[in-house]
Amino acid sequence: MLDAPARYRCTVCRDRGWIVSRAPDDGLDSGSARPCDCRGRQRGERLLEETGIPERYRQCTLENFLVADGGVAGEELVRARATCQSYVEGFLASDGTFCQSGLLFVGRVGVGKTHLAVAVLRELVRRFGLPGRFVDFTTLVHRMQVSFDPTSEESRRQLLDPLGSVDVLVLDELGAQKPTPFVRDLLYLIVNTRYARRLPTLFTTNFALEAPSARPQRSLDRAADPPDDAAIAVTLEQRIGAPLLSRLFEMARPVLLDSVRDYRREIRMHQLRT
Repeated sequence: MLDAPARYRCTVCRDRGWIVSRAPDDGLDSGSARPCDCRGRQRGERLLEETGIPERYRQCTLENFLVADGGVAGEELVRARATCQSYVEGFLASDGTFCQSGLLFVGRVGVGKTHLAVAVLRELVRRFGLPGRFVDFTTLVHRMQVSFDPTSEESRRQLLDPLGSVDVLVLDELGAQKPTPFVRDLLYLIVNTRYARRLPTLFTTNFALEAPSARPQRSLDRAADPPDDAAIAVTLEQRIGAPLLSRLFEMARPVLLDSVRDYRREIRMHQLRT
């Protein structure tokens, strides 16, 4: 019985990564060789795996970010996605250098901030072959605390060094942890290191950039406004401090999603309608 034909992920180079041109009158694979296009695809896949994007968000793209909601919220979603697309398109400057600033996504829980941040990260990794990393700040704080245990397999340096040097970083849930001195010092170390190295960072936060009283009221009828939750009533400055917030404004452009009620619910309702 004949063996079944081999199955290759790339039928052009047969998974060797190189396309070999045979020399004249030579039946052997000798002669010149050039890299196969699959090498770039494989590197992109490997880099995406190394970002640490959680399973829930691995399929997030700018293309599948829904903007079907109408009214002010819908316009805000459209504007947010357009900002992300513009950021990606302009990430590589005409002089061959990469963008040094990032984005700061601001809004309630469930409005699509993490989806957009991950989508931008994925696109930068895929398009430019840049190493990236996704970090949930709450999880990072926990891992840092565990690292103080002498039996821990992770050291403080192993956790922090990649965050200060990776080309693109997503820092999710900024301000979610109680602002203890330990939390503030940790956050300052990460942000200041990336600020000094001029590395782009994408932040998400549930906390407002300004107090509710300073923002325009959407309606004279108080019952018509969505109730403020804890994240809206407390500002990001109160969570991370004024000096760090000032640095964030230098590092990232705010993308406001404070008119959106619940992006996850909109996704579910869209799925039920289609």
